[in-house]
Amino acid sequence: MKIGPNIISFIARSKRRKEILSKLQERSMSQPELKKLSGMYKTHTSRILSELLKKKLIICRNPDDRVFKFYKITSLGIKVIEEVQRISE
Repeated sequence: MKIGPNIISFIARSKRRKEILSKLQERSMSQPELKKLSGMYKTHTSRILSELLKKKLIICRNPDDRVFKFYKITSLGIKVIEEVQRISE
């Protein structure tokens, strides 16, 4: 699957998006875990997760849970973060 330049630049131009996607590359995490690890405000973390969901870079493993959702990177997300890391070196 070919990755478009728009999605790569979308991630590359935000340090926080890269950080969240990289953390999810390690393992599935909840929004509170990501907030704590990144030091971001809850609203900022939630907004980034929402953006990544819309771009299909992550999925929510338990979307019906209203309080403690777990997020996982998709195969597209893995390819995108690897490409962003490759061009950042």
